[in-house]
Amino acid sequence: MRTRLRLLAPLMLSTACASVSSQSSDAPAVATAKASVPERPFGTLREQADRQQAWLRERMDTALPQLMRKYGIEMWVVPMREYNEDPVFKALVSPTTFAARRRTIYVFHDLGPEKGVERLALGGGPQGGVYVPRRAQQQVSHGGEGLRQAELWGPDQWLVLKQVLEERKPQSIALDISRTFAFADGLSHGEYEGMAQALGPDWVKRFKPAEGLPVDLIAWRIPDEVRFYEDETKLAWNIIETAFSNQVVTPGVTRISDVEWWMRQRLADLGLDTWFQPSVDVQRQGVTEEQLGEDPVIQRGDVLHCDYGVTALRLNTDTQHMGYVLREGETDVPAGLKAALKTSNRLQDIVFEELRPGRTGNEVLKSSRQRMTSEGIDGTIYSHPIGLHGHGAGAMVGLWDRQEGVPGNGDHKVMANMWYSIELQATSPVPEWNNQRVRSAQEEDITIDAEGRVHWAWKRQTDFHLVR
Repeated sequence: MRTRLRLLAPLMLSTACASVSSQSSDAPAVATAKASVPERPFGTLREQADRQQAWLRERMDTALPQLMRKYGIEMWVVPMREYNEDPVFKALVSPTTFAARRRTIYVFHDLGPEKGVERLALGGGPQGGVYVPRRAQQQVSHGGEGLRQAELWGPDQWLVLKQVLEERKPQSIALDISRTFAFADGLSHGEYEGMAQALGPDWVKRFKPAEGLPVDLIAWRIPDEVRFYEDETKLAWNIIETAFSNQVVTPGVTRISDVEWWMRQRLADLGLDTWFQPSVDVQRQGVTEEQLGEDPVIQRGDVLHCDYGVTALRLNTDTQHMGYVLREGETDVPAGLKAALKTSNRLQDIVFEELRPGRTGNEVLKSSRQRMTSEGIDGTIYSHPIGLHGHGAGAMVGLWDRQEGVPGNGDHKVMANMWYSIELQATSPVPEWNNQRVRSAQEEDITIDAEGRVHWAWKRQTDFHLVR
């Protein structure tokens, strides 16, 4: 049995929303539910930060040296300015750091397997002891506190970097410059110009792209993050289950926008966030998408679909589930709709089996689509890495409108210790709907462990959520 998060048990919840009985007839029509959720499903902010700091330390001690040697990088220099942070920033700093400090330059120098990677911060703090900071030499008056050491500032920081280079004499200097990956392209043009001018041509000729290093460092997840992720995924599931129930939906009254805002508000009430606006859509027998309009009222017999993400401790989930609103007299979902969900489940199985470390995203897509076609499934596959970003760093497995493969982003390789959202759809004719084609779009998060084995972050949907 794996170690469980201390506050896991209360997550099996029945979530709440404000009563609408006293509101005007124009107010969102969302049913009233009674709260039984702890205010802090993942503990206090301080408890969360302690856990995140341990993740940072392990990432720097374990993942960084391995990845620098994987990509043959002797020194990696990551400069950034306040509010114009490199995408790798969240993978490099403590949970109590929200932005770069004025200018922050992180320097990583691989001293070899025996000594490890030296980590310097030229500007900014030590991030809980993760970095050795370089300070300015001058002392300045700071009110009643007397003299304090000044912070590094402006062009002088490049001179400090030059001193660091002259002391260590690296043969090459990796920078975050890429025309393929946004996650490896965080060096701004202004920072590059300032650095190049200050360092001079002898050092500039040693510059090279960091390539996959920042991509894979962002993507790398550690075991305790996996343990937390199961709980975060359970919370996402639980909120969806409540949203697609009579606790939130009143057939003939509730609009899809009411459900979307309820789902987002639920996270705010829990002190959490999301990385995109929740979406809910409807498929209805004999009715086209255009006829439904942008914000239809949910009716009995509707097929519901949602796309929902939770952000907690800087980690993101991404989940798409299907729901059904029972007609009067129905006690279960029509068999044809069940078969449609089973077909998308089968497509999930295929991608799950094909997603293996060492393969490129385009290879995973191609083999998955070949199997999908051979089994007669009409579907599309558009799965993506997830973690510190919702559409995360790593190999892309298709786009909904690029089923032939994605040059560049899809040529990167899947690796161990990373996560994916298996996102796809299968479209099937439903006999009970006069063979109207119904789209079963599903998305579930998975984790890949150190041995390359793939696991559902928690589980995957095999039955419709029911509004009775």
